[in-house]
Amino acid sequence: MTRRWIQAFKFSRNLLTPVWDFWGAPFLIPIWVPQISNESPGPSPPKREERLPSDQNRNVNHSGIMRPDDANIAGNVHGGTILKMIEEAGAIISTRHCNSQKGETCVAALARVERTDFLSPMCIGEVAHVSAEITYTSKHSVEVQVTVMSENILTGARRVTNKAALWYVPLSLKNVDKVLEVPPLSYTRKEQEEEGRKRYEAQKLERMETKWKNGDVMQPSINPDRQTKEPYTVSYSQSTLIHLVGPSDCTLHGFVHGGVTMKLMDEVAGIVAARHCKTNIVTASVDAINFHDKIRKGCVITISGRMTFTSNKSMEIEVLVDADPVALHSQGRYRAASAFVTYVSLSKEGKTLPVPQLLVETEEEKKRFEEGKGRYLQMKAKRQAQIDATPQQQ
Repeated sequence: MTRRWIQAFKFSRNLLTPVWDFWGAPFLIPIWVPQISNESPGPSPPKREERLPSDQNRNVNHSGIMRPDDANIAGNVHGGTILKMIEEAGAIISTRHCNSQKGETCVAALARVERTDFLSPMCIGEVAHVSAEITYTSKHSVEVQVTVMSENILTGARRVTNKAALWYVPLSLKNVDKVLEVPPLSYTRKEQEEEGRKRYEAQKLERMETKWKNGDVMQPSINPDRQTKEPYTVSYSQSTLIHLVGPSDCTLHGFVHGGVTMKLMDEVAGIVAARHCKTNIVTASVDAINFHDKIRKGCVITISGRMTFTSNKSMEIEVLVDADPVALHSQGRYRAASAFVTYVSLSKEGKTLPVPQLLVETEEEKKRFEEGKGRYLQMKAKRQAQIDATPQQQ
């Protein structure tokens, strides 16, 4: 069979005239015309799945222009918007890699996001360039390193805004509770595999340490009377968002995208920070986000945020995500994700402002404050060590 385009005509009295469409222009109708051949038709070739070579599975790049609905009232792009773009790139590249060899088809699910620093704010009108690369694979997980650059399309100037590391696990499409094996990755240097294994063991240990804390409960703060609460206290700024998971939040298989969850977490943390400072605030960093369990379509998720620690120019907010599968009576409410998000306060000129100090009232709040202070000092020492290790230019 060969496909040919012919013009359609209709018969009007004694002549043929073209068919005209609604706008008054002739249109073409595609029809299939059989081609006569004396040769007997041979068997049709079997369908063959085309897969990308393994070296092409290791990199993904995509771009997007930042629009007003991606940013806050000051024009700074939400950290959650960038996190969602990062996760989309990671999901594409890891799913592609996990299906690069013959076997049971699967989808890569986000299990963990390592600490992500927001190095520079991104603004409305700039183009975000996201590049992702697979850097390590274990038997059941994939590590993806992602870099985000912003571009001013008027001047062509570019700058790095984010760097992140994400961990994915391949879940079978036939049984989403079944974790499949990951195709091995080829390394150019032996040191790359050793370094990746160290990162894998470190994040595995941190995930185990986080699991035992999942019993911590944050009571939802629904329409609190803030006039009766003292400013700069935990209870004054604590905030809660309740969201019904719909089809637009999910993959084709009915589970919430990790990027959607991270965006909601960042929104709640931003509300807490704004209530505490009453200024323009931006995401400075996101500590490791652990995804403890999948969230199904139809669940009601409660995202709660509370202030845990403040330094002179930054504030740490703890965010917990609890899922309630209202349609499944066999399963109760469970902890789906948790993270710590750090924000800074900015002036109208974009300069950092001092942060009002958090007033702790209970023993539990004092404990969380000291734990947050420990994380702050540890990260501060780590950054200083990196600066000291960098060779100074003469």
